[in-house]
Order: sequence, then structure tokens, then C-alpha cells
Amino acid sequence: MRMRSASYFLSAALAAAAASNALAGEQVLEFKLITKPIDFKVTEAANIEGQIVASGKLFGVAVFKDGRIGVKEFVNSSDMLKGSGSFFGYSTYTFEDGSITARYTGTTKDGKSTGEYTILSGTGGYANATGTGAIESAPNPFKGVNLYNIKLVIKTPGT
Repeated sequence: MRMRSASYFLSAALAAAAASNALAGEQVLEFKLITKPIDFKVTEAANIEGQIVASGKLFGVAVFKDGRIGVKEFVNSSDMLKGSGSFFGYSTYTFEDGSITARYTGTTKDGKSTGEYTILSGTGGYANATGTGAIESAPNPFKGVNLYNIKLVIKTPGT
């Protein structure tokens, strides 16, 4: 009986270890992101034509090629002169298997935005995540929203 109990215990421990290591590693997520301002303020600088400072809360929907979706809640701040300048913010993406929180920075020039993510943390399948990512604006036929191509390279413990 003792041997059987020890065998069950060992089997359960090995199964748990295998399950936790199944999510360890590097994962690349690529998707389209549609964003919309929720509570956003734009302030024009006095005596500098075309200079604005903007900040606020935004919301987004991530759409993967295979049909999966996720949501993004974030805050953004930007400093633009005639449509060109810098931006930064903090994002939390929520997917079916967990969430990712990241800081991003980038620039906008000639109507095109590019930037980089630094992954700060994660939950669920992305628990204790780190990593990087890329932001690139995409052609957008819609008014009042922004469209981006996003790539996140996520590292979870064990890599």
C-alpha cells in the first residue's frame, strides 16, 4: 500500500511539474490592434503652432489571424508638433489564457507610428512574464480609431 501511495504521489508531482513547464519558454504573439480613446485630453501649447500634449485612457481590441481576440486597456501620453513626436504609455492586454502588462515608447512621423514594448509582468499562462515587442501603425480606413500591427515576444520562467 505504501508503494502504491508513493507511486501516485510521484506521478502527481511529475504531472504538475510537466504542466508548469509546458507554459515556460518563449512565445510570440502577433495580431492587429484597434484602439479608441475613452477619456483623452488634448492640450494645445500657447504660441507654438501645431504643438500639442495629449494624455488619457484608451481601449483596444486585439484580433489574431486565427480569430482569437483579446482586449487592451491602457494609458498614453504624447508630445506632438504638427503630427510628429513621441509617445509612451502602459498597457494591460487580457487574453483567454492570461494577461500581459507592458510599458511602451515610440515615435510618430509623417503619419506613421513605430514603437517598442517592454513586458513588465503577466498573469495566468503568462505569469511572471518578461520580454519585448514592437508597435507599427497599419493602413487605417476608419475615422476615430487607430489600427496597429503588434508583435509581443513573451518569456515566461524557465527560459
